Formats: sequence, structure tokens, C-alpha cells
Amino acid sequence: MSSAEIGLIGLGTMGAALALNIADNGFDIAVWNRTTQRTRDFHKAAGDLADRITPTESLKDLVAAIAKPRAIILMVPAGDAVDDQTAALRPLLDDNDMIIDAGNANFHDTNRRARDAGDLPFLGIGVSGGEEGARFGPSIMGGGKRTHWDRVAHILTAIAADHKGTACATWMGEEGAGHFVKAVHNGIEYADMQMIAEVYGIMRDGLGLDHHTIADHFATWDKGPLQSYLVEISGKVAAATDPKTGQPMLDVIVDAAGQKGTGRWTVIEAQHLAAPIPAIEAAVVARNLSSQRDTRAAGEALFGTAPHHIPHDTLSVDTLEQALIAGKILCYAQGFDMIAKASDEFGWALPLPEIAKVWRAGCIIRSAMLDDMASALQDDPDRNLMFAPAFSDALKSNHDALRQAVAQSALHGIALPALSSGLAYFDAMRTARGTANMIQGQRDFFGAHGFARIDGGSGHHGPWGSE
Repeated sequence: MSSAEIGLIGLGTMGAALALNIADNGFDIAVWNRTTQRTRDFHKAAGDLADRITPTESLKDLVAAIAKPRAIILMVPAGDAVDDQTAALRPLLDDNDMIIDAGNANFHDTNRRARDAGDLPFLGIGVSGGEEGARFGPSIMGGGKRTHWDRVAHILTAIAADHKGTACATWMGEEGAGHFVKAVHNGIEYADMQMIAEVYGIMRDGLGLDHHTIADHFATWDKGPLQSYLVEISGKVAAATDPKTGQPMLDVIVDAAGQKGTGRWTVIEAQHLAAPIPAIEAAVVARNLSSQRDTRAAGEALFGTAPHHIPHDTLSVDTLEQALIAGKILCYAQGFDMIAKASDEFGWALPLPEIAKVWRAGCIIRSAMLDDMASALQDDPDRNLMFAPAFSDALKSNHDALRQAVAQSALHGIALPALSSGLAYFDAMRTARGTANMIQGQRDFFGAHGFARIDGGSGHHGPWGSE
């Protein structure tokens, strides 16, 4: 019986949560997983929502259970699994049936899949918010043909997070636009998390604060300009106690950060776009460095431990809050600048104000600042966010604190890769005449590449040949 309004393939953590969300919002859904027992267990555990869920044990049964024209969400690992699943599914579908890739796909793969699909309905959507978001309301970034998005928008907006009556789900543009925006979201997420970790490190190693005091500071900051999901959970993580040892939970966690590749994709694409995102790049580098635990231990043994202690009268916790405010603005500014460059490069006309609005709830980087960012981008989408009045005023008030945090940490051997890179970006962006004239002179000296003169013209050469 074809009664389900939508189908879903892949009942891993995210897929299962999303399926329950869809059912919870009043839509009948058919589900299938490669492992049949997982499908049975999922349906059995669905409780009151089980009546809205049709478990199936083959792709053919899944397709038969969905009302025409069909729409099927893929929640499978990025890469070959998406292509393999699409290849297995397409022969069973009608020409107007839609496949929706909702995994963490590389947007280049989504571009290719959209082109391969031709007129066959296909969407690539970015879904952010982790398991909780998928279950109770994620941020959804749609990519593909607008007519295809409109067919399923009533479901996707219903299951998305809600911010003051506005669904955090919208269409971003053609082909891989949705997955591209999700990748930049994750890049900003990397930088935001890294900056928070760096400030935690200053409090722990530089100021010698205990975990409960650190947790209290994060909780206080979450009531002010830094109010955000990541600051909120950082306080909870810092406050937690390991039930096995009774120690602070953070003290028993290995300091090697995992990653799934989306931050790395963002950095690689930024280089292709010539988009400067140094804070995001530094955050990816920091994760890579964190995995080299043996090498770091050898370095400490060889060079000795830096004198981490920072006198409290030199650097205060209030200064750290201000530094984090400045750093946060700068990493978001870099991310939106990259999105703007991609919009021009790929002809997507990405809706920057709408992106900021979609990120206001449900996603990992949701933050109180995003309301003001949406307004600033609405006023002038071509302007770097750091030049918008609300954020330029905040940077004027807080960049000295960022400088103090970076300087004192450098003097006391505490690495701040993301905050330092953010500060360097800020200083470069407020320097009308930098030092690239030296680089141009060098390039002309060894390669006769030529240079532009400040009094006019390009293609000039220096007198080096006569030396």
C-alpha cells in the first residue's frame, strides 16, 4: 500500500533521528536500512510514532510504500555510498521521483550528481544540528532546482528548527549550493570551537583556574554577547565529572580532536576561491596537530615546558570574554566572505541574509550574533561583516582585548592558532598599505613578473638587472 509521504534510507544516528522527526511532525514515512534487523529494532523502539512509520525490508518494498510522486531521503555516508545507493534505487523509480542526499557530501560531488540526474528530480541538502537537531529541528540548507525544493519544502520546513516563528530551512541555489553552505558552516564551527578551546586553555594553564570556575565563566558568558550553543555546552562540558574516576571529565579526555573532513574541504575550496579564511584554516591545522600526540610529547621533552602561568593582573577573565567576542566576529566574517566569493564564482546568487537566518537555530553555530548578522547582510550583502556598524563597533571595543590575549599567551608559551590568525586578519584588513610591494619586487627580480606602480600603470620592472 502506497501511503507514506516520504521515504528514508539509512537508519544510523542521524537517519533514525530525522525519521522520527518527520513522523513526529505528522508525516507518514517509509524507512529502509541495509541491515534489516536495524530497521526492525528502529520501528519497535519508535513508540507512539510507530504507526506513522512503515518499515521495509527491500528497496522494492520501500518504493512501493511511498505515494507518487515519490521523494526519498538518503542518510548514508558521503562518497561512494551515495552513488551506489542512487544506482541501486533509480531503476525502481519513476522519472518524476526524487532522491534527496541529506548526508555530509562534498559539494563538488553534489554538483556532479545533479548534472548526472539531468531532469530527474534530485536535491542535495545540508543538515546541521547533530543527533538532537535531526530529532527535534535541524538547520536545513537546500540545493538543487527550485522546483524540486518546492515539492518537499512543506516537509523540510516543518521538521526544521524554528526561530521566532521562522523555519530554519531554505533553498540556497542550484546543484551543490546547499552542501557548500553546510561545508562553510562546518568551517566556522571548527574555528568557533577552536577559539573556545584556546580560551579554555588560557584559563586552565595560564590563569590556573579549576574546572568549576571555568564552567561558571562560560555559563556567565552565555548570558551576554557570546550567547551561543557552543559556549553553552562548553560550560556544561567543563562542569561535568567522570563517573568512573570522580575527576573532571575534561581531565580524562585525550587531547586529540576528531574530524570528518568538512572543515578540510572548506579550507581547500577557500584556496581555489582565493578567499582568506585564516582562522578557519588555523582551526583545521590545530586539529591535525592535536593528533600528533607522540611528536608533541617529544617536543616537550626536547624543548621543555613553557612557563604557562600568566599573572592575573596581566590578563583578566573579562579580557578573555572580549577577546572571544572579537574572534567570533572575525571567523564569521571570513566564512560569509567565502560564501560571497563562491556565489560569484559558481553563479549561485547565494542568499547571505537567509543563510544567517537559517543558522539562528538548530545548527551547531547558532548564536545570538546571527540576528545582527542577518540584518547587516540584508543592508549590504557585498560588505564584509566586520565593516558593518554593529560589528565594527564591537571590534573597536574588543580588538585590544584580543591583542592582549594573543600577546600574553605568546609570551607564556600558550598556543592560540585560531585567535592569533583572527587578529592577524583584523590587522591586515585595517592596513591600507601592507608589505606585498616587497613580494612584488622579489617576484620581478627573480622572474621578471612585473609590478604596478603607485603613480600608475602595470607591467613595470625594477632596475635589478643593472646591479
